[in-house]
Amino acid sequence: MSDEVVLSAANLQKTFALGFLRKKVRAVTDVSFEVHRREIFGFVGPNGAGKTTTIKMLMGLIFPSGGQAKLFGQKVPSIAAKRRVGFLPENPYFYDYLSGEELLDLMGRLFDLGRAERKKRARTLLDRVGLGRAGSLALRKYSKGMLQRLGIAQALINDPELVVLDEPMSGLDPIGRKEIRDLIGELRTEGKTVMFSTHILADVELLCDRVAIVVGGKLRDSGPLDQLLSPQLLHTELVLESGGVKEAVRLAPDVDVDRALREALAAGKKVVSVSPRRESLEDLFVREVEIGDVGAGAEHQRRS
Repeated sequence: MSDEVVLSAANLQKTFALGFLRKKVRAVTDVSFEVHRREIFGFVGPNGAGKTTTIKMLMGLIFPSGGQAKLFGQKVPSIAAKRRVGFLPENPYFYDYLSGEELLDLMGRLFDLGRAERKKRARTLLDRVGLGRAGSLALRKYSKGMLQRLGIAQALINDPELVVLDEPMSGLDPIGRKEIRDLIGELRTEGKTVMFSTHILADVELLCDRVAIVVGGKLRDSGPLDQLLSPQLLHTELVLESGGVKEAVRLAPDVDVDRALREALAAGKKVVSVSPRRESLEDLFVREVEIGDVGAGAEHQRRS
């Protein structure tokens, strides 16, 4: 990871006018963060938090009501900057009468790739996402998971420097999730930058260098995981076994673990595991969502 900024959001805002009365709804409020070259950046938040709206503004698909987005230092939208980006939207739509190979060929044409290069990259990418045997199959015969894999392949057709994936694990089984996690890790090894949004916090903890948490359209926290998560011990969990029956014991942070272990052994119990428990991304996420909900409730009361 370097200090070079490849994507930035500066006080991004988005307000939609909905319904017959054109009621204004603020979807995103003053969201600011940066994504650095050669890092994996996680963008997390509950449903309706504004993740997809923010990503659409960053990709130039919708215009912000306020603030500014930049790609490679160029103000969005920039055609030159977009040519260096690969993007998978949350709900991609592909022409279902095309085959996987034909779709990738079409995407390659949009980036002015030559015929031989398109064919080579399409074959390589289909193999890479586990669709090597389905390349000639019409997309209407693809499962949701297969379409998601193909969506990731098309995001890589131009060999982008920055890859932005909106919910890339959607529709994938556990094996598929692991394969896509491995692929994202490989992209960083190749020197690429990856930003992805997800609800699967375990994937974020496994992959990401830095994260941003958005709740209610507002950025709640952003930074390296090791700085965001508290190192303070929450509790220690002992798993003990006696007579073939296992039991779990949760010890408070101030309890002497060594003494508890000695007492368990003296009582004839077998110690199966000792697990210190510190704050996880899920703990941080839940805390930020709860704080955001309280703040939203207070704001609603002030307006009432």
